[in-house]
Amino acid sequence: MKNNFPIGIFDSGIGGLTVANAVCEHLPNEEIIYFGDTAHLPYGDKSAEAVQHYSIKIADFLLERKCKLILIACNTASAAAYETVVNHVAGNVPVLNVIDPVVELVAAEKSIHKVGIIGTKGTIKSQLYDHKLKALRPDVEVVSLATALLASMIEAGFYNNSVSQAIINNYLQYPDFSDIEGMILACTHYPLIKKEVDSFYNHRIKIFDSNEAVAKKMKIVLEETNLLNDVKRNTHKFFVSDFTESFEQTTKIFFKQEIHLEHFAMWD
Repeated sequence: MKNNFPIGIFDSGIGGLTVANAVCEHLPNEEIIYFGDTAHLPYGDKSAEAVQHYSIKIADFLLERKCKLILIACNTASAAAYETVVNHVAGNVPVLNVIDPVVELVAAEKSIHKVGIIGTKGTIKSQLYDHKLKALRPDVEVVSLATALLASMIEAGFYNNSVSQAIINNYLQYPDFSDIEGMILACTHYPLIKKEVDSFYNHRIKIFDSNEAVAKKMKIVLEETNLLNDVKRNTHKFFVSDFTESFEQTTKIFFKQEIHLEHFAMWD
């Protein structure tokens, strides 16, 4: 591996572009190759075996393009396929997920003794956040809720408005959330509704998403492996397994600027 090789990032769709954008902001010299498996979204409704199969195929795609690090920018895939991908690449490149960095961040907040988690059905069903948090902080009470409508709502452009606030409020009125001191947004779509979640709680609790935590963790790993790039590169590439114009239009929501998606029919 060379330090000027790209970073590979993948997600079930384009929601992981929120993480990719955070990586670009924190590591401006790095080149990104992004793959969104739009042919199979949402991963949250798929079996763990299916997600593992997709993840291995995408990891191979990224390795073929000489990626020096692979980031699984999907909570469902991080829960179901992280170990599978790590074993598959067999130490050839570092592999990161979006769960561990935010769990470490929450565990370090000693003022938090009860935390809520919202995410897709697959992520919540895995209970991986719960187990990882308990391993680091046995004293923390964890309550979680699958919020199935939120990802599709955000992709449709409904956030920071009265429609999204009504749906978010309905979920957050979950009785077990009434006395939480922190909330984990366990989906890469959810940073876009962070302000609305914060507003529901009148800014009294700490809201955690994976974006900044993952970008900081990535920088540490690249430094430790002597793979941090010191020359600015602006040749990011974005691929999807199924292309529609609506996906390309929606990318601006997640990446904060217009990008061009290339169709790569991996599953033909």
